[in-house]
Amino acid sequence: MKRLRLSLRLGLATLAAIPLVSCAPVHVDSYVGRNVDLRQYRTYAWAAADSFSTGDPRLDNNTFFIERLQRAVDDELQRKGFEVTTAGQSDLVVHYHARIEQRLDSSDFQYPESQCQSGECRPFIYDAGTLLIDVVDRRSNQLLWRGWVERGLEGTIDDQARMEAAVDDAVKRIMARFPL
Repeated sequence: MKRLRLSLRLGLATLAAIPLVSCAPVHVDSYVGRNVDLRQYRTYAWAAADSFSTGDPRLDNNTFFIERLQRAVDDELQRKGFEVTTAGQSDLVVHYHARIEQRLDSSDFQYPESQCQSGECRPFIYDAGTLLIDVVDRRSNQLLWRGWVERGLEGTIDDQARMEAAVDDAVKRIMARFPL
């Protein structure tokens, strides 16, 4: 009986620790339009620079973020056989949306055997980011494909090296879902 209780407590403690380790999991998803065959397209251009806004001045005014993001997407699209060209002459237009917001993780409150018992229980506030990449048919202005990633960015925004690594990782994860 003692062994069963000990196993149960260890199991509950393990379950309680999972949200602490993964406070801000990475979530990646994508959408492709019905009957869309991206193999018919060969060239792309970036949407006008004035159409990009993250809603966070730390990124909107950070040309390194914008350049890194575009370079990472360029690398992935070129690896898939696309060629970058000038706007107005391309088959596709690529646009991104990035948003950062503070979120509250109160998962500690959900588990009766968590450290809440020891008085260490408190919510965790973190920066959460969403990066969305759209691929649009230039002629019809129809959204063909959208990929996005949501993840925690704690300590990333103010650390250029960490931000670059996060951008590279996010773009790779998104573009892995690109249907080519």
